[in-house]
Amino acid sequence: MTNYLLTGGGTAGHVNPLLTIADHLRKRSPQDQVLALGTKEGLESRLVPEAGIELLFIEKLPFPRRPGLWAIVFPFKFASAVSKVRKYIRTHSINIVVGFGGYVSAPAYVAAKREKVPIVIHEANALPGIANKVGNRFASAAGKTFRSANMAHTEFVGMPLRASIVALATKKDAAAARKHFGLRPDQLTLLVTGGSLGARSINQTVESCRAVFAAAGIQVLHIVGGASELEEVSEPQYARVRYVDQMELAIAASDFAVSRAGAATVSEFSAIGLPALYIPYPVGNGEQKFNLQDVLAAGGAVTIADSEFTPDYVRSTLIPMLSDSKRIAEMSELAKQAGVLDGTERFVALIDEVLARR
Repeated sequence: MTNYLLTGGGTAGHVNPLLTIADHLRKRSPQDQVLALGTKEGLESRLVPEAGIELLFIEKLPFPRRPGLWAIVFPFKFASAVSKVRKYIRTHSINIVVGFGGYVSAPAYVAAKREKVPIVIHEANALPGIANKVGNRFASAAGKTFRSANMAHTEFVGMPLRASIVALATKKDAAAARKHFGLRPDQLTLLVTGGSLGARSINQTVESCRAVFAAAGIQVLHIVGGASELEEVSEPQYARVRYVDQMELAIAASDFAVSRAGAATVSEFSAIGLPALYIPYPVGNGEQKFNLQDVLAAGGAVTIADSEFTPDYVRSTLIPMLSDSKRIAEMSELAKQAGVLDGTERFVALIDEVLARR
């Protein structure tokens, strides 16, 4: 029997691969114990218990970015979090800590090191986060999603993908998926998504171009995000929804996508061969533009800056590209060359190798 502690949280980019690996480990060996470590504020506080996994809590501890009171308090709170995780490791006889980044992971890595428990890291983004950079200094092994990722001492494994996404590679019923969203079953379909929170600039441009898409014979599945002020709409050639909890259906319905460039999104689209126009999130550390390097090099996607995605761009560039069926088909095949369908199995094999060396 093996006792795993999986750590990662805050955003879907950290939580979803954690849940995928947890599901694989539990199905493979039901006698093994799989626990997760997270915070009460992150997305994991809802998704992990919903998956039937016990969630252990520590305080959310963002790294201080500038001098101030938090920078003074942080070392003491961090030490307290490390102590708490060490107790979890001893109480549950943890054999290995598997980390997916996020604020919660750094204390877990330090605690595991002090308890002499091996650490395996998965880095989703091409530009590694602070927690995984710290943990990678003393991890037993680390896997990365993108071949071009700049992270030392890592093995390329790809992104752990949900089984429902992987299944699309062998069976994809586009007509049924389109009907699910109230769209025409036999019409070219564009998927527009800004991630779980949406993207206002993308939403505004697409909203203003609805008539342009319709005139070109292109129907749109538009996922605007839960924070959007736009109302849901269901029309024969245009479906606008706030959130899709079965993303595999949205992918199956679509011939092309306009999207942000989160690691999970790029990985899922590439693995299934969904070509895309990626518009990286323009705020933050710019990690999204690095997530695109592999699929852009393969020829399976194109990209522009957020400020360049305008109605003029839609009319002059996007519509002609979507109307070129040969180019879309070629991009689909090229995207698959950058994608990985067996990221779950590759990463679990890395975990098994570390356990075998103990």
